[in-house]
Amino acid sequence: MVDNIHENKVLIREFNEETDIEAVEKLEKNCEIGYKKGISIFTSMMGDPLCRIRLYPVHVMLVAQLLENGELVGAVRGCIKRVGTGFGGTDVTMGCILGLRVSPRHRRMGIGLGLVKSAEEWIERNGAQYAFLATEENNVASTNLFTLKCNYVKFSSLVIYVQPVNDHLAEEVDIPRDIKIEKLHIEQAIFLYKNSLKQREIYPTDIEAILKEKLSMGTWVCFFREEGWVGLQKKEEKEGEIMGTAPSSWAIFSIWNTSEAYKLQIRRSNLLKIFHASVSHAMERILPCLKLPFMSMSTESHKKPFGFLFLYGIHGEGERVGELMKGVWRFASRMAENVKDCSVMMTELGGSDPLRAHVPQGSSMSCINDLWYLKRLNAPVSDEDELTAMRPVGNVFVDPRDF
Repeated sequence: MVDNIHENKVLIREFNEETDIEAVEKLEKNCEIGYKKGISIFTSMMGDPLCRIRLYPVHVMLVAQLLENGELVGAVRGCIKRVGTGFGGTDVTMGCILGLRVSPRHRRMGIGLGLVKSAEEWIERNGAQYAFLATEENNVASTNLFTLKCNYVKFSSLVIYVQPVNDHLAEEVDIPRDIKIEKLHIEQAIFLYKNSLKQREIYPTDIEAILKEKLSMGTWVCFFREEGWVGLQKKEEKEGEIMGTAPSSWAIFSIWNTSEAYKLQIRRSNLLKIFHASVSHAMERILPCLKLPFMSMSTESHKKPFGFLFLYGIHGEGERVGELMKGVWRFASRMAENVKDCSVMMTELGGSDPLRAHVPQGSSMSCINDLWYLKRLNAPVSDEDELTAMRPVGNVFVDPRDF
C-alpha cells in the first residue's frame, strides 16, 4: 500500500476502484496534450482505468489527491515484468511507469515528480532492479522531468509507424501471388519466437503469456510459394524440425487488437484541445500522424469511436525479406479492414532493427520518434552495470501490452 504525503498538500495513494473511477476519468479528459487543426482526440477506456496494466500480474495505479478538498489532480500506473537482455542470457526484473498525468491547474508544483518517485518506491518494493518509461522525442517537459530531476538515462530510440486503414493505393492492396502467408499453431509460434528472441537486446521473457492473451489475434509466417515450408501445417511436427525445413527467406509477425481494450474518438472542435484518457503513451502520438485523407472523414464518422491493430514480434531472415515485408504489411492492412471499428494500423521498431529499411513507405505512412528511458534503482547515479553500460540498445522486441 502506498500512502505518501507530498509537501503536506497532496496525498499520493493507491487507486480505489470503488470510489475513484469517475474522478480519474475526469482528470485525464482534462489533461490537454496538444492540438491539430481544430481536431480533438481522446480514448475510451471502456470503463476500466486499469485496462492496460491488468495484463501484468503485478500492477498498480497511484493517484495524487489534494488534502484540502479531496480532488484528484494526478495519476500514474506501474507494472512489473521480467525482461531478457540478450547480454549473455541475463534476465532482469523491470518496473514500467505508464500514463503519468497531472491536472493542468496543478502543474509545476512537483506533483508529477512526486508520482514518479512513489511509483519507483512501489517498483523497488516489488523486487525490480530497474525502472523504465517512454516518451515522445519532442516532449521536452517529460524529458526534463525524467532525466534532470529523476536521473533516468536514454536507453533506446525507436520509431512508431502509423498508417490509416483504407488509405493506400489500390494497386498496393493485394498480396503478391508469389508470397504465401500461413497462420501458426500457438506451439509453433512460441518455438519460433523463443528461437528468434535470442537475437534481440531487450525482450519479454513471458512470450507465451503474450501470445495466449485474448487481444493477440494470432501469429503468421510469410514466405515464397516456390520454396514452401515443409511440415508447417502439421501440428504434431516436432518444434526443431520446423526450423530445419524453413525456407531461405521468411518472416514472422503477430497482430494485437487494441480495439478490445480501448478505442479512440476524433471530433472537430473550436476549442483546439486534445483529450487523452489512456494509460498508453503511444496514443499521444497518433494525432500528428493522421494525414489529411483520414481527417477528411464525414462528420458522422468522427463521432464513432475506432480502434487500431498493432503489429508486434516482426522478425525476418533471408536476402528477400524486404519483398516479404510488403506482403506482411498488406496482409495486416486487409485484416484491419475486416476488424470492427478499426481505422489505424501501427507497429514500432528499434532504431537498429534491420527490418526498418523494409517497412513500406506509402504516402499515408507517418513516423514518430519514441525514446525509452531507464534507471537503475537503489544505486548511485554514476554507477553503471552491464545493462545501463550497453545503452543505447536498438534491436528490441516491443511488448504490445505497453501500448
